[in-house]
Amino acid sequence: MALSESQIPPDAQHYLVCGTEDCEKNCQFYCNDCHQPMCEQCRDEHQKNKKTKNHEVVPYKQRKRQIPVVKCKIHPTKEMVLLCKECQIPLCYKCTTTKEHRGHVFTDLEMVFDEKVSLCQEEIAKIRNYFEPTSQDLKTDIASDVTEMKKIMEGLRTSMKVEAEAVKKLVDTVTSDKIEQVNKMEQSLLQTLNGQNQNIDDYINYLNDLIQTFYGYLSPSNIEQLTFALNSENLIIRHIPETSKPVPPVFTAGQYSKEDVAKLLGRIIVPNIKPENRKIKPMETASTQLKPTGKQRKQDREKSDMKQTLCLSSSVTKVREYTVPGVPSVFQISLGKSGRLWASDRYGNLVQTDLQGNQLQKIRTSGGYGYHTVTQDGDLIYTDKNNKVINRITPDNTITEFIKTGDWVPISIHSSHINGDILVGMIKDEEAKVTRYNKTGTEIQNIQRDNKRQGLYGDPHYITENINGDICVSDYDKHAVVVVDKSGQHRFSYTRQGSEFNPFEICTDVLGHILVCDEISKSVHLLDQDGQFLSPLLTEQQGLEYPRSVCVDDENNLWVGQWLTNIVTVYKYLQ
Repeated sequence: MALSESQIPPDAQHYLVCGTEDCEKNCQFYCNDCHQPMCEQCRDEHQKNKKTKNHEVVPYKQRKRQIPVVKCKIHPTKEMVLLCKECQIPLCYKCTTTKEHRGHVFTDLEMVFDEKVSLCQEEIAKIRNYFEPTSQDLKTDIASDVTEMKKIMEGLRTSMKVEAEAVKKLVDTVTSDKIEQVNKMEQSLLQTLNGQNQNIDDYINYLNDLIQTFYGYLSPSNIEQLTFALNSENLIIRHIPETSKPVPPVFTAGQYSKEDVAKLLGRIIVPNIKPENRKIKPMETASTQLKPTGKQRKQDREKSDMKQTLCLSSSVTKVREYTVPGVPSVFQISLGKSGRLWASDRYGNLVQTDLQGNQLQKIRTSGGYGYHTVTQDGDLIYTDKNNKVINRITPDNTITEFIKTGDWVPISIHSSHINGDILVGMIKDEEAKVTRYNKTGTEIQNIQRDNKRQGLYGDPHYITENINGDICVSDYDKHAVVVVDKSGQHRFSYTRQGSEFNPFEICTDVLGHILVCDEISKSVHLLDQDGQFLSPLLTEQQGLEYPRSVCVDDENNLWVGQWLTNIVTVYKYLQ
């Protein structure tokens, strides 16, 4: 049975064919709008076509998975294409108008599906690249321990046998000594008994001699001797010699037990030591992305090396200063390519300069705070709150209308450095939200409320994204930095507890730090990725008076703009 595309392991070596009709070349790219794999040539033609030139074409491994076609159970003619974030169930468009989902927030089901598929593949990659190999390593360690343990136990048995043989030899020696002792006792007793026996033999011989004497007296010719003998003391018979029965020795068995013998043979003990856990190597980041090109690999290595070596410097050093003509104050900074700088005040003056401070162009806008950003392609996009649109400025200085925001007023904007998505902070009446668009301007996500249905934002006047995908908003109305993860779930809000806090522009760096200007303390706050305050990075002691804008460049320098001056100062704070 053939595997479907989603079932093919991400590390499998399978050949992908271009999906264009009559083209059988190797697939390298994927159109997320058409859900079609493409070779390089077909991709180029696809992007030249007027109908499809704005489609999102990405490397194949970075594609969005096409959501399975599932019909709505309530509206069988409609497909389920949305996800209700409150109910966490898929819906068709008609379901959104029902009373069960009135006032709920919806998100694109295809995007959710793609995220879930990506998460599954990441987990599969983690299992294959880390958990399974590490488990196999542990099995190897255990097998080695089994061999070692058998060797140790065999050594114990050998030692016990040697000990037992030693005890046996000792028993034989002691037994021989005791038998020799018994032999001597026997010899002594027999010698005594033999002496008594000889005495009796002598006495019997005496008696026999006495009998012969008496017989001699009875002879008629010896009547005189008989008369004499009867009156003589010679008629007294000696007493029978005394003899004694010897007392034999008695053997008393040794008083011993099995435990006594066990003590003689030594003891087997398990040391009272806590078993040492086997070391498990740290998990390396598992990735399901396409293998990068040589240039990308080099850049990734450089960034990785930089992250490993970079740390906060013990002091902040001023590197240089720039003067931005055409703005009385610098409330936002956007860094473009080729070292070009976009800066703006809150009154609608948007100026581009080079690194020498020469004005390249100046645009009148509807004004605001964090209302412009540079895209991955190098274009500047900015919000027009009066007309409720987002405009794009291309390198040839052409201004085009890019996104219409409907009833919502766009007040802040940020172009993701991760995937090119566009994050827009908006307000309407008493409500506020953050909307995510893809790089072609298609709305794909709305973030407005937390899990308790409470509004997350009041005045999201600056917005940025962290290296882990967190969306960080500087909210002047909430007096907080509000952070949600990439799915829109609230992670934390930083409010500078115990003191007033009026945040302005916000940015992040390569280490995941969050940097935000504070109007009250006249300083730049440095937070970690989880919202913990680390330190005031810049204060009045460094000459900071009215910080309003911050930005970190590709060389990890911090750019700071202030109110009431058009000077932008660059600092080195990482080393």
